[in-house]
Amino acid sequence: MSANLAKEPCIKFHSVAKTYNGGTIKALSGVNLSVKKGEIFGYIGPNGAGKTTSIKILVGLIHDFAGSVSINGHDLIKNRLEVHKLIGYLPQSVGFQEWRTVNHALRTFGLLSGVDSSILDNKIDEVLSLVGLPDVKDRKIVHLSGGMKQKLLLAQALLHDPEVLVLDEPMTGLDPSSRYQMRKIIQKLAEKDITIFFSSHILSDVQGIATQIGILNNGQILKVGTPQELQDQFKVGNDIEIVYKSAISNCTGIEKISGVQSVENVSSNKILVHLPASSDLDQITNEILTLIAEQKCNVLNFNVLKASLEDVYLKYVEGQY
Repeated sequence: MSANLAKEPCIKFHSVAKTYNGGTIKALSGVNLSVKKGEIFGYIGPNGAGKTTSIKILVGLIHDFAGSVSINGHDLIKNRLEVHKLIGYLPQSVGFQEWRTVNHALRTFGLLSGVDSSILDNKIDEVLSLVGLPDVKDRKIVHLSGGMKQKLLLAQALLHDPEVLVLDEPMTGLDPSSRYQMRKIIQKLAEKDITIFFSSHILSDVQGIATQIGILNNGQILKVGTPQELQDQFKVGNDIEIVYKSAISNCTGIEKISGVQSVENVSSNKILVHLPASSDLDQITNEILTLIAEQKCNVLNFNVLKASLEDVYLKYVEGQY
């Protein structure tokens, strides 16, 4: 790769627009975004926001759109075959022929993806191990759990060593344990310098693994940033939870500390100290702890509750901002 190309974003959308029904329905309207190599980009937004349309454009399933999309400097339309080799794709839903064995299915996917037959067996072993399914090669797909089938979908997307992995709702339908495993797999892939572009409506999953987040609504990008940047820019504050041993242990005067927005009495021995986004969290935390020590309050738990991605999402997408 040339030095100039190395400086280019791995994924780049430039003024991308897409309409349906003769132009009466705007799915995307002037979308601009850049994703760097090795990033985990989480794409969030309500149903109908345009996430799936964006993904279908990115993986080459939609060709008639305005604007341009490039992968590693290759234009998606002009260099379609080259771009196709760079991308692995896990669709939101796909049907396996469940009477097949895992090995049979992956061999078919591998050959369709252009993997040399002489190395395909080793590649199948490699990707199954990578997604945590090293022992299911000879098992029929019908006997796999939902979480295992989702991992198998991810395995097929990795067979041809893609530089970019596009995942459409990869955690949908998974139980908490399987979602946790999938998040860990995605993080492991990013450590191998694979660029991850994924959509999800499970905001805790996005916040847990995304290095960059894009919020899409009504076909437009509202904001892109790290979870911390979104919290800061959308002025979503934090809370400090204090649980006392008993009601008589409660401290007084916390509401008078500079930067404290309010103090909420959750129960007789539990309070929430609400802080605006502009407050100095370290300074306020230090002052509260000093006050607790001075008054010799008996505290069972002191916990800083950081604003969640859901708080940010509700502020912006649902018009509460």
